[in-house]
Amino acid sequence: MSKKREQLLAQSERLFDQHGFHAVGLKQVIKEAEISLMTMYNHFESKEALILEILKKREARYLQKLNQFTEKKNGKTFMLALAEAHLNWIRENGSNGCMFLRAKEEYSLAKTEQSAIVLFADQHKHRLTAFISNKGFTKEEAIRVMIILEGATAMAEVFDVEEVATGVTRTMKALCTD
Repeated sequence: MSKKREQLLAQSERLFDQHGFHAVGLKQVIKEAEISLMTMYNHFESKEALILEILKKREARYLQKLNQFTEKKNGKTFMLALAEAHLNWIRENGSNGCMFLRAKEEYSLAKTEQSAIVLFADQHKHRLTAFISNKGFTKEEAIRVMIILEGATAMAEVFDVEEVATGVTRTMKALCTD
């Protein structure tokens, strides 16, 4: 990947994460990425194509973190490692909520290529649920875990991350004893 493309993706992700997708225009993106508009269009045909690529890269990084923490774990140790991986993600990436759900919210009324953003956000949540199910949990159990993780993401926007972490860890331990 070219250095300019990396700059564009990194700065765009930061801006969209901090301010939202519609609030950030291409002028701001190219200014912060220190590239020209032509360079942006050489890499992406539209702002929506840029957003979709950011979401794909973010998902890959998130799944890599989950795999790193949960590799060779199952049962209760998997659940606790999964929670810790998610909380670590929040600590490292800030408490701005779920970028995928925000993208879905901002683009849910779109009819054209923007609907690819909504579809990807939906598929992301299904892939995460499948990730948990593939570790030997039922779909219902996976959804319950996703509710806990999504709740942690939302609560970290309001409360201290460590306070949220304590609640998530206790909830996961209780879930594992059901």
